[in-house]
Amino acid sequence: MAKRLGRAQRATALVPLALLSAAWTASLAGVGAGSATATQTPDPLPATSLPDGTSVPTQAIEAPASVSSPDGVAPGIGAGGAAQAVSTASTAGIPSVALAAYQRAETVINAADESCNLTWQLVAAIGRVESDHGRYGGNTLDDQGVARPGIFGIALDGSNKTQAIADTDAGQFDGDAKWDRAVGPLQFIPSTWSVVGVDADGDGRRDPQDIDDAALASAVYLCSGDDDLSTTAGQRTAVYRYNHSDSYVDLVLSIMSNYLAGSYTSVPNGTTAAGYIQPDTSYTPPPSASSGPKVVKESKPGANQPEATAPAAPTTPTPTAPSGGGKGNGGKGGGKPTKAPSLPPVVVPTLPSTGVTPVDETLTRAQAIVQCALDYGLKVDVNGLVNVILSLLNTVVGAEATEACIAKYTNP
Repeated sequence: MAKRLGRAQRATALVPLALLSAAWTASLAGVGAGSATATQTPDPLPATSLPDGTSVPTQAIEAPASVSSPDGVAPGIGAGGAAQAVSTASTAGIPSVALAAYQRAETVINAADESCNLTWQLVAAIGRVESDHGRYGGNTLDDQGVARPGIFGIALDGSNKTQAIADTDAGQFDGDAKWDRAVGPLQFIPSTWSVVGVDADGDGRRDPQDIDDAALASAVYLCSGDDDLSTTAGQRTAVYRYNHSDSYVDLVLSIMSNYLAGSYTSVPNGTTAAGYIQPDTSYTPPPSASSGPKVVKESKPGANQPEATAPAAPTTPTPTAPSGGGKGNGGKGGGKPTKAPSLPPVVVPTLPSTGVTPVDETLTRAQAIVQCALDYGLKVDVNGLVNVILSLLNTVVGAEATEACIAKYTNP
């Protein structure tokens, strides 16, 4: 497997990336980006394992990939807020093309940088928070993974509690030549996308609206630097760099925990999550900023989740005319259809005990967290958020003791 490149090897390769980061920093400070110029031509990029020849930066990218919306944690979190996002993680579903993109991002990034140890569930959690897996603002993912009609955040012009980030991409990605806007399913600020954008699917474009490119770009961002993302500390550090908000970090890691526990479903592309409220968006980018026609992709190695096919449209029974019909109403068609009888309520019987003690005594992770809190004498609201209880446990008794207690109940 390919090793992460040494810092000395990457020094010249990072020159153009440093200039882009400088431009981003200057825009926040109100200084023209044109003051940062290259004085020499950088050496060619060294060989790498990423699909398009780019590599994982050895230095952690500190400029955020995304920013929280003024009135919430992120655009993908609807009116129900963070609590609903966590509680509906298993029922909202992940479009199959997005799930495949997340899983492929894990495979590719850990081959390119075996010290990162990134799981696809972390990338998926960010995708859920940022855009509800590409379904924010009336968007859906097509079968090629592109968000249609396109996801564009609000203008980052300093008003409405936003950061002021002057245009860094001449409107190439966001269609706004005055201010930057976060773009795509992973809501990248254009300046950061210019650093980490990857052509993950080999279609010849680095498109932030494409879930394949965006998912791998998120993986590249999170794995920049030397954090070990198999640890909670590494995860928190990397996600905080992605979006400088503690509440954002807490929410992402809570959803990631649900996904790690298997609480997710794959749904057909083009579907909308249950209970998701479409926001009212007023910005329509010019045609040049929207994704154009896309070449049909070949099957992708590492995408071990096949795309689900959309179910056939249900057939609607033809209403039956009442007896003694004929041409009622003056011969203009039949009479009113008869009212369909109401269906009886469905009663789900209580499941019987398995009769196998270890099986009946095994708790879900959520139940185990609450039980462990009670074991340690913590006063908790058992109807509260599980991630809040888990955070309390980690603070009081430590993460190692907490996980040992949970394992005792989930693996008797």
